[in-house]
Amino acid sequence: MKKIISFGEALIDFIPTENGLGLTKVETFKRNPGGAPANVAVAVAKLGGNSYFAGKIGDDSFGHFLSDCLKGYNVNTEYLLFTKKAKTALAFVSLNETGERDFQFYGSPSADMIFSAEEVDESWFSGNEIFHFCSNSLSYHVSRKATEKGMEVAKQKGALISFDPNIRFPFWTSHEDVRSTILPLFSSVDILKISEEELSFLFEEDNEKKSVEKLLNLGISLIVVTKGNQGCSYYTSSISNDISAPVVKTVDTTGAGDAFVGGLLYQLALLSIQKENIHGYFNDRKTLDNILQFSNACGAITTTERGAMTALPSVESINEFLQPQ
Repeated sequence: MKKIISFGEALIDFIPTENGLGLTKVETFKRNPGGAPANVAVAVAKLGGNSYFAGKIGDDSFGHFLSDCLKGYNVNTEYLLFTKKAKTALAFVSLNETGERDFQFYGSPSADMIFSAEEVDESWFSGNEIFHFCSNSLSYHVSRKATEKGMEVAKQKGALISFDPNIRFPFWTSHEDVRSTILPLFSSVDILKISEEELSFLFEEDNEKKSVEKLLNLGISLIVVTKGNQGCSYYTSSISNDISAPVVKTVDTTGAGDAFVGGLLYQLALLSIQKENIHGYFNDRKTLDNILQFSNACGAITTTERGAMTALPSVESINEFLQPQ
């Protein structure tokens, strides 16, 4: 199966034990492994995919906990580095009554932000990979160079490039910094998962189809716009469709988008997709409908439990979930 390399941050999410309280009121938190790219790596591994995580964590108790968790979920940690120069990142989370989140991050910079371009190894890539990243690693100058190096090498070797902006504004100096950093990268991306709020923010307009057309003109092969409990819409150069999300009782939305991405990349890795034949696969409506229904189920199931990695589903649970009642 095609190798999926998730690059970026692994951190500790401190999740409240009850919903409905702001961070000023929460008294009890539970430690959970997290970080969007790390969550994606685990999501792929729990589905049975060939999953690698590339990043840097502190040589501290939290870092070793994260390393053990990744290994425990069968993620290959060959590209995971430890450092004594910075601590593992922490995120404190509050949940409202519907499970939506508010974050407070600690680490300036944290260990993941000092992964350097020199530490991105060309041997990671043979051309038969999917390189996946998010935007947190773009917010600090050192890890930004590393992310760009990873994209550059992946592109040179013929690997597919996947991007989920997953924007967290506290990491950035300004909204304009977010736009000026992210927008130029789209021309190198093959697969884009983006929320409707992020799409509107980045292009400064509420016309989804107009913004998507700009992205397709940059050469992105598959664009998936996620819409929370309303499901998602996908677009390629020739087809598009809306895929509804299954109805579940939501407890915690942490990791739902990462579960969605993991399901999407896992399904794509099962296909023999290469740069030269990617458009043939992405012109098949039935194939894409099935892939996105699977991805929606991954995200929905994850919201029914607290935490991210711990709530990510297996193939068996998804197949059972998708069985007609």
